[in-house]
Amino acid sequence: MVLMIDQFIGTFFATSLIGLLLLIILRPNKMKKLPKSRKNYNKMENDVVLTSADNEHSLPENVSGPDVIIVGAGVAGAALAHTLGKDGRRVHVIERDLTEPDRIVGELLQPGGYLKLVELGLDDCVEEIDAQPVVGYALFKDGKITKTPYPLGNFQANVAGRSFHNGRFIQRMREKAASLPNVRMEEGTVTSLFEENGIVKGVHYKTKDGQEHKSCAPLTIVCDGGFSNLRRSLCNPKVDIPSCFVGMALENCQLPVPNHGHVVLADPSPILFYPISSSEVRCLVDVPAGQKLPSIANGDMAKYLKTKVAPQIPDELRDAFISKVEKGSIRTATNRSMPAAPKPTPGALLLGDAFNMRHPLTGGGMTVALSDVVVLRNLIKPLQDFHDAASLNQYLESFYTLRKPVASTINTLANSAYQVFSASSDEAREIMRQASVDYLGLGGIYTSGAMALLSGLNPRPSSLIFHFLAMAIFGVGRVLLPFPSPKRLWIGAKLIWGASEILFPIIKAEGVMQMFFPATVPALYGRAPPVFN
Repeated sequence: MVLMIDQFIGTFFATSLIGLLLLIILRPNKMKKLPKSRKNYNKMENDVVLTSADNEHSLPENVSGPDVIIVGAGVAGAALAHTLGKDGRRVHVIERDLTEPDRIVGELLQPGGYLKLVELGLDDCVEEIDAQPVVGYALFKDGKITKTPYPLGNFQANVAGRSFHNGRFIQRMREKAASLPNVRMEEGTVTSLFEENGIVKGVHYKTKDGQEHKSCAPLTIVCDGGFSNLRRSLCNPKVDIPSCFVGMALENCQLPVPNHGHVVLADPSPILFYPISSSEVRCLVDVPAGQKLPSIANGDMAKYLKTKVAPQIPDELRDAFISKVEKGSIRTATNRSMPAAPKPTPGALLLGDAFNMRHPLTGGGMTVALSDVVVLRNLIKPLQDFHDAASLNQYLESFYTLRKPVASTINTLANSAYQVFSASSDEAREIMRQASVDYLGLGGIYTSGAMALLSGLNPRPSSLIFHFLAMAIFGVGRVLLPFPSPKRLWIGAKLIWGASEILFPIIKAEGVMQMFFPATVPALYGRAPPVFN
């Protein structure tokens, strides 16, 4: 039967590509042109940048103060601080809380994100924190297991995903950034940006003792997380809350498939398991937005987890799950999604979750953040002096376009996969859900291609479209065979329509032209992106 289905895919993909081009022509993306534990950290020298042989950039001795202010020292902020500091830039990082974060998300780094760490010289930050290698996923549905390995055959043995305690990873990056003599890391809360003649010149912030300060730099990069209080100055945020995670760390248990992320296609939405240390397994139970989140305080949450969720969990993990629920070690986190909608402003840039979020089901957030850091580093590296405002803005204005294909592919995959993997009362949607699992289990280019997208190893928009629509036609083919009755034709049409309803609105929000044809999109200030050899 698989061979019969394979015959449909080439024709369907060509038809789908024509449909996509029609979508682009008939529904263009309208872009607005816009107008111009706590440690003792090293202090930055204010008059001379200390550089090594690898650091090509230095400033005249009469130019004082930092080159860059970074607001926030999470994954994006800490990685960027180290990267720019290593390039010889003088960096002032202002972070609200420099103690080790304690979160239940941001714990799985995909292989594509690990390769970005290597590229940034930060791969040692996943060492000495008991990080666990992740080499693929295991999908559980109706008592059956589908294994989907990452396509790692062409990479070195150390290339894999990594899962860990988020706080340990962030502290390692902060320590590495702060070890550079030209990076100053300070604890404080940024209250506002300040501008002169429409150009951001720096920030106002308060230190822990309540004193107010001002820091000035030719470039301010805001990456203060998903709850950013500064993003409205630099983008048009449209935050959606698709669900919440109910999380706990299970102990004294082994995953059914070692070194794999586990996704249980449960009712009403997926349940995730993955290792975060050699002795702990993170469990995240998704509660969709349309369902009221049970109260932890009055015991409703424990009852919900034991009666509704526990029966759907694999046998190997159920006892540890119930034991943790009975101990009351339950936490929640709100899942947010927000497409990138920048308001380019001279002298400032948005990065990380402050700028762009997607559902965390696929673990793509850190990969996007680290990819953005690489794009930004390569973009501004030719600049000798950030105080040359005209040159700086000419380079910065291209960032939002150059990042788009990779970021949008990962975002679209995350948001669409969450909808496909969630239970539905609609027959066609349930057929699509089962078809997605079976498609990932086909092997060959179907499994490897889809997993290359999920892992961030090949985040190409064209590949995303191919596999999403191939999965849909795979489902349609199974519905129509062996005989396409009127009822089956109707269900098949509903399946295609449902797949389009999921995919195309997400693509439209991300920006069709920027996602698929970035070379044709002028930078948002009105000029084409600079080209570097």
